[in-house]
Amino acid sequence: MQTDILIGTLVQGTEHCESYIRQIIPYGFESLAITFGSTFQVNPEQLAEKIMPMLKAHQIRIGAISLYCNPLTDDESGEKARAEFARLIDCAHLYETNIVSGFTGRVPDCPVPESIPKFREIWTPLAERAGEKNLRIAWENCPMSGTWTKGSHNIAHNPTAWELMFAAVPLPNIGLEWEPCHQMVQLIDPMPQLRQWVSRIFHVHGKDATILKDVIARDGICSPKPFAYHRTPGFGDCNWADIISELRRGKFTGSIDIEGWHDTVYGGKLEMTGQVHGMKYLKFCRGGDFVPCPVCE
Repeated sequence: MQTDILIGTLVQGTEHCESYIRQIIPYGFESLAITFGSTFQVNPEQLAEKIMPMLKAHQIRIGAISLYCNPLTDDESGEKARAEFARLIDCAHLYETNIVSGFTGRVPDCPVPESIPKFREIWTPLAERAGEKNLRIAWENCPMSGTWTKGSHNIAHNPTAWELMFAAVPLPNIGLEWEPCHQMVQLIDPMPQLRQWVSRIFHVHGKDATILKDVIARDGICSPKPFAYHRTPGFGDCNWADIISELRRGKFTGSIDIEGWHDTVYGGKLEMTGQVHGMKYLKFCRGGDFVPCPVCE
C-alpha cells in the first residue's frame, strides 16, 4: 500500500459508527476521517476504544477527527464549542492521528475582518494546545452559505480570509482542510489556488463539483436556477490526477477522505456505489498500485 497519500472516506462519529465501519472495511478504504458533526453525540474516548483495534487489524488509519461548530460566539453554544474542540485535541492521540479539523467559527452576520480579533483570541490557545501535542489544526474551506459580508459558521472559505487568519495566528501547525468543490462553487479555479496554498493544506476532503457553464452564460449566478452541484470524485469536473500531482509536488502527506452524501446523482441507494467508484478513481489518479523501484533506496 502507498503510504504518502491515503484514500479514504468520512464516517459519522455516532452510535452506529462501529457497525458502519465493519460494513465498509471490505471495500478498500485506506483511511477514515471521523466527524462528530456540530457536537459530540457519543463519548469520543470510548469510541476510539471500540474502533481503533478493528482499524489497526485492517491497517486503516485515521486521517482526521473533526467537529463542525462555531467557537467564536459569546454565548453558551460558543463556550460549549470551545470546550469540545479542546477535548477533541486532548483525545486525538487515541485515534493515532495528528490532524484535528473543523470550522474556524465566525462572529455571526459580520464581515470576515470583524471576526479576526475573536478568531485570534480563541484559536491562539487552542492551536498552542495542539502544538504541544504535535497536532495540526485544519479548517475546512466550506462557506456554509456565508459570504465575505455575512455568515454564521466559518470564515475560512476564501484565500483573502486565509491571509488574515494566518497573519493573526502565526503558528506553523494551523492550516486547511481543503476540498476543491467549495472553491468551484464560488467559481474559483482550484488548481492555481492549490499550487499557492499547498504548504498550508493538512487534510483533503474528496469532493468535486459540476459547474453548469451554460446556466451561468444564460442566467448568471443570482437566478433561482442552480449553476453548480456537489459530486463524488470521478463524476465531477476536476482532474484529480492533477490535484494529487500538485499535492505531491508540495510534499503533502496525509489523507484524501471522500465526503459522501452530497452527490445528487450517486446518492440514496447508489451512495456506496459512488463512493467506492470515487475511491478506485482516486487510487488510479494517485498512480495505481504501488510498485517498488528496484534502483531507489
